[in-house]
Amino acid sequence: MSSTLLPTGLPTGVAIAHPDRLYIGGHWIPAQSGRQIEVVSPDTEQVVARVAEADEADMDAAVAAARDAFDRGPWPTTSPAERIAAFRRMLDHLRPRADELARAWTAQIGGLASFAGPMHQGALMALDGIAGFAERFAIVEQRETHAAAAALVVHEPVGVVAAIAPWNGPFGIMANKVAYALLTGCTVVMKPSPETPLEAYIIAEAAEAAGLPPGVVNLVPGHREAADHLVNNPGIDKVTFTGSTLAGKRIGQVCAGRVARCTLELGGKSAAIVRDDFAIEEAARLLAGTITMMSGQVCAMLSRVIVPRARHDALAEAIAAEMRKVVIGHSDDPAARLGPVAMQRQLERIEGYIAQGRASADLVTGGSRPAHLERGYFIEPTLFANVDNASTIAQEEIFGPVLSLIPVADEEEAIAVANASAYGLNGSVLTHDAEAAYRIGRRIRTGGFGQNGLRMDFGLPFGGFKQSGIGREGGPEGLMPYLETKTMLLDGLPSTW
Repeated sequence: MSSTLLPTGLPTGVAIAHPDRLYIGGHWIPAQSGRQIEVVSPDTEQVVARVAEADEADMDAAVAAARDAFDRGPWPTTSPAERIAAFRRMLDHLRPRADELARAWTAQIGGLASFAGPMHQGALMALDGIAGFAERFAIVEQRETHAAAAALVVHEPVGVVAAIAPWNGPFGIMANKVAYALLTGCTVVMKPSPETPLEAYIIAEAAEAAGLPPGVVNLVPGHREAADHLVNNPGIDKVTFTGSTLAGKRIGQVCAGRVARCTLELGGKSAAIVRDDFAIEEAARLLAGTITMMSGQVCAMLSRVIVPRARHDALAEAIAAEMRKVVIGHSDDPAARLGPVAMQRQLERIEGYIAQGRASADLVTGGSRPAHLERGYFIEPTLFANVDNASTIAQEEIFGPVLSLIPVADEEEAIAVANASAYGLNGSVLTHDAEAAYRIGRRIRTGGFGQNGLRMDFGLPFGGFKQSGIGREGGPEGLMPYLETKTMLLDGLPSTW
């Protein structure tokens, strides 16, 4: 493997200046804990990176720095144009490091190198789009009123933001949170996943290179206990979290207790409904190619397939045939279509669900670790057929390359089964009839819906219904959760506003 641990404690091709430090108040400082986080390659099971570990005291220091930068610093009162210019300077620093970001992702979670480059180039394009949304956003609007001579609706920054990102898309998700926070005038404390801290270091270096005032961006990698302490800190005005529904519920409870704001983008168990006009072979290629994307570790993954009973067996055979063609290999293997899952506990979690699936449904293919790979966290693409939608494998998020095929009598039952879930993040219908796709999509209780596959555009709002979350990220709508709205009734209009 190319991602060997260098004397600097970093993977090959990743050049972070201070991995042994935290970034707090505009300075790179040692962690008060004195500990380090070790990042393990899912390809080799070897340590590929070490960074400083923040504890509760470090979290408090970061919040204090962000609080001071918001309450007494210039950032919240800086003009939107100046904030946009500063953020674009950050982008100027990040763009030349796209390959480095891709290498970091591959080394940390075993994401395929063939996918890493386009993924991170796309994330950088999305950040440029967010800056464009901010340029067109009206911070102050005049409204009609009968209560005064003039009425203004003003959007002001929510305050200090704790940005907590997951391990599957660490750069794009964290960078989006930071972008929306900075462009609206908030200050931010970044808490990346301990499995993927390197991208947040690169973002912090970009903030430093762009000349952002001290305390506007802070970085504190840490484990769950320290993260919980961060969320509980009364100096945090808003938490933006992407991750599991279980962790999101805890964050929501904490925020509710002190009426702090929160945006929660959580889990999913999204369904793809296969209509009769969609060819079996075409559906099989699409569905097998989707469930193996990022080793199935995508919150919006189409992991349930709902199909007319008369077509169920043929589709099961066709999907299994496609899955058996999938080349499983290390993340730097250009022939690989399926790499490892991100960590040992994730592999064990997936294997636990497969064991439950064997007891409740028909295992058609997969279900084991590939025989040709002795090391690493690999699992075969797995298909279960004749799945009961009430079963564990159909109701709980597996977060791996495991697909459940659910037979139904007709379209009405298909819609009912798709909606019979605690989640509501994404959905799809496989059909060549756009009218039918729209009609069905309007009845599916999800925050996103796509015709013919897993379709996402982070320039548009993204989020979920039900236990898939609260609020939206993406698009111009992504600015609003970082703003408070103030109504001003005046005896006249100010000269500048």
